[in-house]
Amino acid sequence: MIRAAIAVAAVLGLAACTEKPQTAGGVKSDAASFQGTGMPYVAGGWKPGDKASWEQQLKTRTQQGQNDYAKVN
Repeated sequence: MIRAAIAVAAVLGLAACTEKPQTAGGVKSDAASFQGTGMPYVAGGWKPGDKASWEQQLKTRTQQGQNDYAKVN
């Protein structure tokens, strides 16, 4: 009886250690990023489907929002 209880506890304990599958679970798209998502909320000056304006927006965001040196000085 005690061995069976220990065996059941061991099986349940090991079952809790299994890893769940990790999937993206989000929107899967093969389209390029500059094509847009079809959502009405976009950054000003960017036109969905225009690669040049997409690259300009990334460049602006990098210089203004992610450059800590430019923020401090």
